[in-house]
Amino acid sequence: MRPVLGSDRARLLLLLAPGVGYLLLFFGWPLLSALIGSFHLDDGSFTLQWYTRIFTRPSMLRGLSVSIYYGVAPVVVSLLASIPLALLLRRSFLGRKLFNGLYKLPMAVPSIIVALMVIIVAERGGFLDRLLAPLGLGLPKLVRDDWGVGVILSTVWKQIPFMTLIITSAFAAVPEDIRLAARSLGASRLNTFLFVEVPLAMPGITAAILLTFIGSMGSYAIPDIVGPPVARPLSVLMVAEFSQGRFPQVYAMGMVLSLFAIAVLIAYYTLTARIGLGSAKKDT
Repeated sequence: MRPVLGSDRARLLLLLAPGVGYLLLFFGWPLLSALIGSFHLDDGSFTLQWYTRIFTRPSMLRGLSVSIYYGVAPVVVSLLASIPLALLLRRSFLGRKLFNGLYKLPMAVPSIIVALMVIIVAERGGFLDRLLAPLGLGLPKLVRDDWGVGVILSTVWKQIPFMTLIITSAFAAVPEDIRLAARSLGASRLNTFLFVEVPLAMPGITAAILLTFIGSMGSYAIPDIVGPPVARPLSVLMVAEFSQGRFPQVYAMGMVLSLFAIAVLIAYYTLTARIGLGSAKKDT
């Protein structure tokens, strides 16, 4: 029996080796190198000064809060648009196939192009401003404004298709029988959606929120081009530090951003585990 188990374990290790090796080589090792580098001075001695700079310098603290803001705000707006879109795509209507293909196009557009498009369309003196001028109306400042509206608009335009794609799949995975059973028991269409479909689709919805948050928080091109000149997120400040050759500072800032991403990831798994536990209790 032992040789069989030993053989099974060896086969299992061989099957896992390519995937684990890939993760260790291309994810684990660079991350570990950056972590070690973030604690070193130029002479190789240990220091915490790069992390101290992040949490004591006003520009760095502001950059951290702006990064979180640019991560959260687009997620909220995208979610409010993606759920109705996902429900619309579930229905049959004229031109559905064409719409189903067209709404995904922003995913193929590079972020720098999206930022330039927003400048052309929403900048003062741009397309929309000229369109409103004959009516005596003026466009408020939407690009490089203090609230980062241009950044949020650009990010939302790019992230809505991605989030809609995931949420559509999540709703499609909800068994039709369960939906019909709720309706046959007297639940209204709204209650069926809120208390049956949304909880069952919540793992997919939270995954979409997580991936959108991480992508938005670490974005560089859009905040750099259409963001306010003073409040810069950490991703933009990282490039500035990189250009000055302060690589340990870049490593430390990357570690802080990664820490927030990991915290969101843990929150995601905790939430999905509680949802699964709640569903299991209801089933019993």
